[in-house]
Amino acid sequence: MIATVKTSMRERLIEAAMQLFYASGLRAVSVDKVIEAAATTKVTFYRHFKGKDDLVVAYLERRAAIERDGIGAAVAHGKGDPEAVMRLVSEALAVITCEPGFRGCPFINAAAEYPDPDSAVRKTVDEHRRWCKNTFAELVAPLNPADAGAAADDLMLLRDGAMVAGYLDRPEAVAASFLRSATAVLNGHKRA
Repeated sequence: MIATVKTSMRERLIEAAMQLFYASGLRAVSVDKVIEAAATTKVTFYRHFKGKDDLVVAYLERRAAIERDGIGAAVAHGKGDPEAVMRLVSEALAVITCEPGFRGCPFINAAAEYPDPDSAVRKTVDEHRRWCKNTFAELVAPLNPADAGAAADDLMLLRDGAMVAGYLDRPEAVAASFLRSATAVLNGHKRA
């Protein structure tokens, strides 16, 4: 007999939100659409989430975990070499932006739909961006930069631009441009 893995209802709701929110936008998707896609009821939805914004936060936390795992894998495989890590990130960007339905960065998209910096959604976006910048600062530390924070800001700007350009332009051109630009940033922040 084949064992089945039972997915929790909370997970089913988040998975439904992952598909719907990214494809159609956060504000465009109603709780009812998520409930229907998860094949559940409003009562069950409200057992797991206080409201739609809580589901949006859970969706963004899941997206953040996916991105962090990817960046973490690039850092691990790059073995402390910032240029090798950026090459791996560039290769991943080429793959991600070629996926059917790619609509750019879910965090940039969320920030555009939730402009209030005090909202839980924007705080979740900000938390992930802080993580990215801190990771970039740690990545460039072996280069002995004059300002690791400035280097991290530069890499974050490139990441954001690549995610937007990946939606608008040819993915292979975006990946190549990202790698050239990231290499220039790393070289520009090296200190002898």
